Amino acid sequence: MVFYFSGTGNSRYIAQQLSEQLSDELVSMNRLMRQRKLDPYTAQYAFTSEDPFVVVCPTYCWHVPKVVEEFLLDSRFLGSREMYFLLTCGSGTGQAKAHAKEICRELSMEFMGLTSILMPENYITLFRAPEADEAVGIIRASKPQVENIAQQILIHHTVKDSYSGPAMPALLYRLFYKLFVTDKKFRVKDNCIGCSACAKLCPMANIRMQDRKPVWQGSCTQCQACIAVCPVDAIEYGRRAKGKRRYYLFADGRQKFPKEARQ
Repeated sequence: MVFYFSGTGNSRYIAQQLSEQLSDELVSMNRLMRQRKLDPYTAQYAFTSEDPFVVVCPTYCWHVPKVVEEFLLDSRFLGSREMYFLLTCGSGTGQAKAHAKEICRELSMEFMGLTSILMPENYITLFRAPEADEAVGIIRASKPQVENIAQQILIHHTVKDSYSGPAMPALLYRLFYKLFVTDKKFRVKDNCIGCSACAKLCPMANIRMQDRKPVWQGSCTQCQACIAVCPVDAIEYGRRAKGKRRYYLFADGRQKFPKEARQ
C-alpha cells in the first residue's frame, strides 16, 4: 500500500509510478487529511495490507513533514509490519531517516529504510522553481530511480538514501515551523477569478471562500498547493514569491503553465 502526501504534485507523481511498479494500492494522505479535518467521525483511520506500507512525501527542513508524522501516528496499520519511506527533495534529506525511524518505533513497525529522489524545487515562498525545460530533465531522471526502489521493496530489501546530506540540528526544524510554516502572509490579488481551486486542493481544509475570494484560517502546513495551482497566479506570499514561476506537476506528468491549472 503506497501512501502519498503532495502539495505541488512531485510526491504524487513518484507515488503513482511506484504504485504501478509494485501493482499496489495508491492512497492519498491529502484526501484523508482533509476528510479528518472536515468529518473526523467518518474518515478512515485503519489500513490493512499484506504487502509493505510505503510512505511517499516531500522533505520539510530535512525531516518528514509534521502533518505526515501526525497522520501516521493517528492511524492503525494492520497486516504487514514493514514500512518504507521515499522522500522527494530538492537537495538532501538530512535528519529525515532518524525521524522516520522514530515514527516506525512509535507505530511498532519495522523500519525498512528511507530513500529519496531529487525533484524540481517547489518551495517558492523561499526558493525559486526551475524553468520548465530543466524541470522536465529532473522529472525524467526520476523514473529509473523509482524502478530500482520498487525492485528493492518487492524483495523486502532495506533501502538506503543517496541524498542524506549533513545532519541538521533539531533546533533548526523547530525554528522552521515557528518562523516559516504560517499562512499569515498569503494574500490574493485583484485578478482572482473565484474558482476556489486553492480551497478545494488544500489538504488542511484551511481555506474558505468569502465573497468569492480565498481566506486562510491559520492551519497552514506550507505545502504550496494553493499558490502553485492558481490558474491566474493570483496568490502571493508577501514579497517572497513575487515574479517567481509557479511550479505544479499534474498527475499525468504535465507541468502547469500560465493560466492553466486543471487537476
